[in-house]
Amino acid sequence: MLVNTYNQKGEKLSQTRLPSEIFDIKINPDLVYQVTVSQMANRRKTIAHTKTRAEVSGGGRKPWRQKGTGRARHGSIRSPIWRHGGVAFGPRKEKIFKKEIPKKMRRKALLMILSTKAKENLLILLDSLKIEKPKTKLMAKIIDNLKKKIKDFKGSLLIALPQKDETLYRTSRNIPDVGIVEARNLNALDLLSFKYLLMPKETIKVIKETFLK
Repeated sequence: MLVNTYNQKGEKLSQTRLPSEIFDIKINPDLVYQVTVSQMANRRKTIAHTKTRAEVSGGGRKPWRQKGTGRARHGSIRSPIWRHGGVAFGPRKEKIFKKEIPKKMRRKALLMILSTKAKENLLILLDSLKIEKPKTKLMAKIIDNLKKKIKDFKGSLLIALPQKDETLYRTSRNIPDVGIVEARNLNALDLLSFKYLLMPKETIKVIKETFLK
């Protein structure tokens, strides 16, 4: 498969042949769904937590005597039926949502999504991506140049770098709907969270070395 290669000014330079073992994989929607659901579950943070009657304060003694008051009998103000008492069946932070997915399945799903991006013209390839100063407007200018030259380029964008570049990270983090990741950390969930994938040609080599071992 041939895709257009651009420079940072948005000018078309040439065409690059993508390796078929990465960008020509038939998609299996069930596998992609299974992998992305597991990755969402693994990122889930359990925040909601309620206290049981054993954890709330108070209730050291019986609120009133058993008989003779005309009121219902109670043994503790920590009972769930009391205000400020424990919660009977509330959410607990001990619940585990983690799901295990084999490495081969995760990698296969990743390659399927990369293939789909390429086939649907959602992959933007640059000859190189370098910025001298960590200024957001410089990265925003590059993206704007590409949007002016590439037809129908609208929507969120994920930038995949061949290696960590602190300057590029700092210039991209404040741009709305733009994410940035190292190629070795690519995953199915991140790819599906962004419409377009932007990467320098060097990234292809890193993907091949990382996910085709």
